[in-house]
Amino acid sequence: MQYLTILGSTGSIGVNTLDVVARNPQRFSVLALTARTRLDVLLDQCRRFNPRYAVVLDEQPAEHLRRELVACGCPTEVLCGPGALERVAGLPEVNTVVAAIVGIAGLRPTLAAVNAGKKILLANKESLVTAGALFMSAVAENGAQLLPIDSEHNAIFQALPQGRSGGIGEHGVRRILLTASGGPFRSMPHEAIARVTPEQAIAHPNWIMGRKISVDSATMMNKGLEVIEARWLFAASPDMIEVVVHPESIVHSLVEYCDGSVIAQLGNPDMRTPIAHALGYPDRIPSGTDFLDLSKIGRLQFEAPDFGRFPCLRLAYECLRSGDAAVVALNAANEVAVTEFLEKRIGFLDIPRLIESVISRTPAIPIHTIADVERVDLEARAIALSTRGGHELLKEAGAGR
Repeated sequence: MQYLTILGSTGSIGVNTLDVVARNPQRFSVLALTARTRLDVLLDQCRRFNPRYAVVLDEQPAEHLRRELVACGCPTEVLCGPGALERVAGLPEVNTVVAAIVGIAGLRPTLAAVNAGKKILLANKESLVTAGALFMSAVAENGAQLLPIDSEHNAIFQALPQGRSGGIGEHGVRRILLTASGGPFRSMPHEAIARVTPEQAIAHPNWIMGRKISVDSATMMNKGLEVIEARWLFAASPDMIEVVVHPESIVHSLVEYCDGSVIAQLGNPDMRTPIAHALGYPDRIPSGTDFLDLSKIGRLQFEAPDFGRFPCLRLAYECLRSGDAAVVALNAANEVAVTEFLEKRIGFLDIPRLIESVISRTPAIPIHTIADVERVDLEARAIALSTRGGHELLKEAGAGR
């Protein structure tokens, strides 16, 4: 029996995790659920899974949730605040933590789980993007087990040799190939992209995801962040990590070996597959995903990414090579820019312009502690948010609206 804490249970990863858990009740028991928003979903999850704890960030919604749980006879105890997130991530009874909080807000609770030596199912890519060296050192020092549940990184994990130490280059790996769907604007004329709306950007052609991650997929920043994450997860140099556009999202990623072999992981685009793989590892368990029928698909396409169409991907590679402060600034500026776009304060093409402007203004300082990460993150956000959503910065970059 695995006892679970799910950090971010009301998002798409959390909801899919609980679906897999419900299909395998003999294997899993939920001890803690956490959410920032969608308290109606959290309430329903508490009724269904009866966790010992539910955590929200603010006291007013916490009190509302307490009243609702009492009214329905659910014994779940409601905790409140960032400290409570770290507490439930490190509960002695918990052996598996699903890290699904979106953004840098997930860094400290995920690290709390690492420091407690848990099995970590990692969906919060920002933990590795902003603090990769610190994070992986903590994993090694505390004997934590790290299993990726992003579909691409999980696919790479499945295609790599298992049970071997050292960098992947020592085991005959030549390249890691991260696949990308290209999002909804892969073939849209450039002049039309300038006019796209948030509603269009979040309508991913293959995957059901949250709003922020859907926009990241449309800009291909999501793939850029995954490149940075793969560098730390698999001890790979930037030159060993490539992106290939694959519109069908059937091949989730590939590993190329020095003998010319290429091993790929395939499956229908359903997040329950990588979640079930990580939850059950090293066993295989039912996920609820439809089985793949290649004869119905008929054709799989692959193409190189267009860095001109997707400048966010270029920026991610540049920041990875520039150093720690640059990737922290990249992530912070992107979170601000996506929010500004979703709130219709900037256009879609302003997202990479704003990010690039913030990166150019962020000093290259060394990152030695989590406090350093948070300081650079806050400074980058302040730059991005200055003068009402960064409009003056965009004008300076020649992109004023």
